[in-house]
Amino acid sequence: MHGLVTKSTGSQYLVRLDSGEELLCRIRGNLRLKGFEATNPLTVGDRVELELKPGDDVGLVTSIGVRKNYIIRKSVKLSRQVQIIAANLDRALVVATPVLPRTSLGFIDRFLATAEAYSIPAGIVWNKTDLYDEDVWAFVHEARDLYESIGYKVYAVSGISGEGLDVLSNDLKGSITLFSGHSGVGKSTLINSLIPGKQLKTAGISRQHQKGMHTTTFAEMHELPEKGYIIDTPGIREFGTIDFDKYEVSHFFPEIFRVGKGCKFNNCIHTNETGCAVLPAVEKGEIALSRYESYHSILMNEDYFR
Repeated sequence: MHGLVTKSTGSQYLVRLDSGEELLCRIRGNLRLKGFEATNPLTVGDRVELELKPGDDVGLVTSIGVRKNYIIRKSVKLSRQVQIIAANLDRALVVATPVLPRTSLGFIDRFLATAEAYSIPAGIVWNKTDLYDEDVWAFVHEARDLYESIGYKVYAVSGISGEGLDVLSNDLKGSITLFSGHSGVGKSTLINSLIPGKQLKTAGISRQHQKGMHTTTFAEMHELPEKGYIIDTPGIREFGTIDFDKYEVSHFFPEIFRVGKGCKFNNCIHTNETGCAVLPAVEKGEIALSRYESYHSILMNEDYFR
């Protein structure tokens, strides 16, 4: 039998069979991916082959189909293992908020750089517009101008009031889209608004720390009304990038990569090299300082942005 992994609980997986039925499965003990150490060899979005023995009510995944892509992050600080967030994506969206809890541009940049590294089209969803005042709107408009000038699609929406959801909903049709971001940014509320009848659990913000409280425990795929899926992921406090080659980090910042073609030396990493074209562009404001700082942080393998 063949099917699509729609939910992961770490030890067991829910698979939607090609026949339309759903079956709880576990993976064969020696099923591992070649090439890197992962905390989870199987992930939501994977196509799998499985078997169900007579009398059993739990299937056994025997092989994983070829992935067209996947997105990963470091599982914990200083760990050499990685966590595969999802596979076979058409797009990856980071759901962010400038308020309650605030998402840093550094976090967003690390997410976008990782999507670039795995050739996954990415974008930003600024949520909770119902809470924005004039100053917050000014920040969001400035951020939207910045990221759209680079080539990223940016949305400003409210899962509560419905503002902006028509455009987002239309763009999600017929595709498999990952939603990722901090706890508390409103991913579950957003999905409830995008899928009529969906009632994912939601929670408020911790008053003490102004951070979200986990409501989504495991990654899960939700079917959209007009074809397509949203993959909802547990909130993450920090986004650790994988170990990029220092000469390739700029490849994952499109505007830095474009300007970097004008550097005197091909191996320029845009820190203090003679003939660097990127540093003058940063000084002139042609490359945003926040983007360059994110690039430099990844290059220097500094602490993750929260």
